Parts: sequence; C-alpha cells; structure tokens
Amino acid sequence: MDKAKLLDRLGATGEDRLLLAKVLDRAEQAESRNIPAATDFLSPQQQIQTLDLLRLAGVPETGYVRLGGYDGAERQLFLFLPDWLDRSDADSQSPIRCLRASFRAEYALSHRDFLGSLMGMGIVREKIGDILVGPASADIIVLDTVAEFLLQSWDSAGRAKLAVSAIDARDLHFPEVQCQEVRDTVSSLRLDAVASTGFKMARGKAAELISSGRVQVNWRECAKPDKLLSAGDTVSARGFGKFELAEVGGVTRKGRTSIVLKRYV
Repeated sequence: MDKAKLLDRLGATGEDRLLLAKVLDRAEQAESRNIPAATDFLSPQQQIQTLDLLRLAGVPETGYVRLGGYDGAERQLFLFLPDWLDRSDADSQSPIRCLRASFRAEYALSHRDFLGSLMGMGIVREKIGDILVGPASADIIVLDTVAEFLLQSWDSAGRAKLAVSAIDARDLHFPEVQCQEVRDTVSSLRLDAVASTGFKMARGKAAELISSGRVQVNWRECAKPDKLLSAGDTVSARGFGKFELAEVGGVTRKGRTSIVLKRYV
C-alpha cells in the first residue's frame, strides 16, 4: 500500500497527515539505507497515531523502539532500526541529549517559562522532549541537533539567568507529580458522567465538551459521551487538564458507583 493510501485509511488530514508522512519517511529511510532513523519528539496522541500507522503499514514491533530519555517519558520519539541493530542496542544510536538549566530558586520558574524561552529562541516544540522542573534547576530532554546550540546560547528564562550544562540521563531529577485525589459517586461509568467530576462541570457541559472533539481517552480522541470507562483510563481535554480513573468501587444503595480520580494539577 502506498503512502497516500495508508494515510487515507487512517483518515489523517492537515498537520496530522504531514507528521505521519514524515514518520513513514523515517521508516523507509531505515529500511532502504540500512541506517537508524528517528522521528522528532511526539506527543502521546501523536504516538498513538503513529502506532496505528505502523500496524497498518506492516512494520513489525521489532523494527523500532520508543525513546524519551527515561522510562515513562510523556514525549517520545520513534527510532527505526536497520537489520543489523538489535533493540537492546538502540540506546547507543539515540539522538536524545539531556541538559540541566540551573537558576536561582527565588525566581520559581515554571514549565511554561522554559518552553516559552526555548521557542523564543526559535526551537520548535518537536525538538524538545519532557521538561522536568525542580526548585532550582530544570532538566530538559532535547534532540542532538539543537543541544550544542542551547549549551552555547541559552542563558535566560523569564527574568532568571541560566547556567546550562549537559548531563547523563542517569542523573535526571524527577519532580514530584502534583495530583489531587477526588472521591465521588456517579450514576454510571459513562465518559460524560465521570468527566463531570473530573473537570468540575455540569454533566451537560461535559457532554458538549466531548461532542466537540476536545476530549481524549487514553490519548485517543473520543467524541462519544456514552463511552464506558474502566479503572486506569486517562481522560484529558484541551484547556481543562487531565485525570485518571484510579479506582472503581462498589454500587451504593441508590445505585450510584463510587470512583476515585487522580486529577493532575
């Protein structure tokens, strides 16, 4: 199946179609030139789209690895492997570099400060992986194509001066994930019912948000308010954040189901 037909079958349009076409180019490059070939960093949603594409194209799971600089990274890239390279040796071919930007703690810089500074320097989002912000430093995962430029030229974020250095991935600092536990009961495990609690809005408003195409379940767009959720599902919405359905409990005397949500803040 040629590239255009593959993308048509996925229903890919606009920017998604361009991105997925580039993914196919990297896969073909690894096969035809017999060299490792990597994509840029992808969001979780883009990773799901890429996995769907590779399955449709018949690319075996042994033909690529996902890398993000550390286990559990949110933004990851796909590294396509030639026949001579084993998956266990893929890290040696990784284009990922880790940087640490240190600053004075009183400036209390945020993820937004660092991302805004990087993009202000002309670094596009696709070249940047996760940004791990601590009280006096931030560890930034980047592609090797921009690492040296940042080491030489990046000296500020917000009002703070930065001292930028290269670090090993084993030395990354991981900030504590901030989340709020919410306990409630819902009439059912329908997406609109659970989202009403998760996003602190009326169920009707949650249904409208879902129908508008702004909600994702496990990083796949879902426009069906009646979709049933299960424990472990992650729900996100542009402009409203995300939450995980951490636990599903028993049914109350009034027929409502108890749930526990982890709302990320």
